[in-house]
Amino acid sequence: MAFLHNDWVFNPALAPRVFIEIRAAQRRAKRGCAQAFGAVVILFLAGCASEHGNGTAQAPDWEDLALSSNSVTPPRIAAPPAVQRPATAPAPAGPSPSLPTALGAWLALQQWSEANLFPPFIRGASLTPPEYSVRASNGLLVLRMGSQSAYWNGIEVRLSFAPQMINDQPYLDALDIQKTIHPLLAGSSSFLWLTNRVIVIDPGHGGSDVGTRSVLDGHYEKEFTLDWALRLARLLETNGWRVFLTRSNDIELAISNRVSLAETHKPALFLSLHFNSAGPNQAESGLETYCLTPAGLPSNLTREFADDLSLTFPNNAFDEQNFELALRVHRALLGVNGNHDRGVRRARFPGVLRGQRRPAVLIEGGYLSNQHEAGLIAEPAYRQRLAAAVAQALTQESKPPVSRSLAFHPELPIPSHPPETNVATPADGEESEAMSHNPELP
Repeated sequence: MAFLHNDWVFNPALAPRVFIEIRAAQRRAKRGCAQAFGAVVILFLAGCASEHGNGTAQAPDWEDLALSSNSVTPPRIAAPPAVQRPATAPAPAGPSPSLPTALGAWLALQQWSEANLFPPFIRGASLTPPEYSVRASNGLLVLRMGSQSAYWNGIEVRLSFAPQMINDQPYLDALDIQKTIHPLLAGSSSFLWLTNRVIVIDPGHGGSDVGTRSVLDGHYEKEFTLDWALRLARLLETNGWRVFLTRSNDIELAISNRVSLAETHKPALFLSLHFNSAGPNQAESGLETYCLTPAGLPSNLTREFADDLSLTFPNNAFDEQNFELALRVHRALLGVNGNHDRGVRRARFPGVLRGQRRPAVLIEGGYLSNQHEAGLIAEPAYRQRLAAAVAQALTQESKPPVSRSLAFHPELPIPSHPPETNVATPADGEESEAMSHNPELP
């Protein structure tokens, strides 16, 4: 075979051998390509594995995960959830019922207000986050988006969920509307105290259950609550009430006994008197008034107790009356403590409230861990003013004054003087150990 540039001469004698060599070369080329391709694939896979192996993330071992998840201890519920209910399904545009019952639903405030014949919510000018207010015939309600603190005639009222803006409109949880907003705007009262003036007053703690301790003079909460209760009892009896105390001296009393005593006497109302502490923090101060949390809502305070939203207690039959009673008492006491307001709140853990079959509230009358408030609470004259304020709240029949301001914290003139009443002299042997260290009345 001869070549000259691109020309060639064909030799028939060499054709078979040339053909065989060509076929062998083709087979060798195929084997080489396959090997090369395999090598490339192996290198590619090795490179992918190396890329993952050099990072910090590991592929999950589902068996190990399953085993480890079974050994995790469930966390204790220490506080209401910080996040709000998801607002993925806003209420329809049609009219909303006046008392919504769907759990987890969010309602448009403007549509709900219109459907229930309330005035419209007015948006405040140039406020971030937005603030809305509505003036009803009996008061002014102010809501701030993203805040659980609402204000009714200047008094702080804690919601379970913070209002949210959805599609540039204010929305609120349906149960918050049912249990808080609607009772405020409707202004209805279903109390029985005008015809059944019977009350049980519960001085918190007693005996070895001393409660918290004053940072000022070392006296115990149990002493101050009993003295407050005895003073309140005398004022109410002077005004025609029949009063029962869960304890009238320094004895320890189980929660169940306090509840059963109330059940025995069938009172119209139940008040549990306490003083607060935030020790070692001495800065906290102010008044808190609690009523039982309605079923379906998270509590404003749990104190590390489980807060089961599905539970319903006997006292939940009086959710609306509890709230109205708390507002009345809270408003009156703010006139004594200088308007140091920490709000009307709801809690589910107080056993003394859960079993009550009547309107019932628990009052935290001030902080014994705060130097200033502990000094006030130590004064008999101040405890008398606390008693007079509660008595005034329970005997007044008029509506509260309506603020004319649209400010976020509208200030209201609240009378600071006690009602005109005669202070009864304690009967023989009525003075308790709690009064012995400071027995005089103002």
